[in-house]
Amino acid sequence: MRPTTDEGTHPLAAPVVPGSTEPPAVVGLLRASHPGPAATVTVLAALLAAASGLGPAPAAAAVAAVAAGQLSIGWCNDRLDLRRDRAAGRRDKPLATGTARPGTVGAAACLALLACVPLSLGCGLLAGAVHLGCVAAGWTYNLWLKRTVLSWLPYAVAFGLLPAFLTLALPGRPWPPLWLTVAAALLGTGAHFANVLPDIEDDLAGGVRGLPQRAGRRGSAASAAVLALASCVMLTVGPTGRVSPAGAGLIGVTLALCVVAVAGPPALMRGRVPFVAVLAMAGLDAALLVLAGGAAPAGRGWP
Repeated sequence: MRPTTDEGTHPLAAPVVPGSTEPPAVVGLLRASHPGPAATVTVLAALLAAASGLGPAPAAAAVAAVAAGQLSIGWCNDRLDLRRDRAAGRRDKPLATGTARPGTVGAAACLALLACVPLSLGCGLLAGAVHLGCVAAGWTYNLWLKRTVLSWLPYAVAFGLLPAFLTLALPGRPWPPLWLTVAAALLGTGAHFANVLPDIEDDLAGGVRGLPQRAGRRGSAASAAVLALASCVMLTVGPTGRVSPAGAGLIGVTLALCVVAVAGPPALMRGRVPFVAVLAMAGLDAALLVLAGGAAPAGRGWP
């Protein structure tokens, strides 16, 4: 195997020839942005913006800021992970296979970050500062904390502050209630533990030893499930201080999924069942987060 540089051709990369099925460069660039998580967070922000009562123009600006921030974080992550992904033979990573160029991805990350600044501040100085803090947490994860026991902290900060970014863009600049911030932070931290499950062995082989990797597959699945359950309870109890029959049902469903993720049969625990169960819990929590945001919108009853 001949040596390569970051900007050179890698053995995993296939040459582009006329009539080949090699995806266009723009497709590789988009795939390098972590489009799934970026789209999920952006859609969540859009739903929260609508639930909080933001008008169409402020909501569009806020969603655009979130999208730019998420793209910058995703591109930064893939660019920094280039050597590790190549060493692991990751066929799902455009940079590792040569379908995206390192210089292009690095430039895209910087341009998205630059675009995020005016888009965020356009929602108001305080709201913009909060969102830029969320984006800074994501970059800090990529640059440093990803490989430490504090790998969960950027997720807790970024998700926990997302509702505040949207409510602070409202007239009067109200802060969201504490229970909503805590619930969002729990959901984000749980998402961190769930996110590493499919790649935990590759991460460990590549020297990435964040808190989930140190906990191992079963420990990470259990942590993600318990955190998602805690977020569900907070979102159910927080708005009124009591549990409604519907809320009790949601907690019951989440608890059942938690049991599957934590105490399933060993044969299932080695597959994708824990990951799917945690994803289902996270989906329920995300829906509850939006409903909770609409049930007591800022400036109309939130503490």
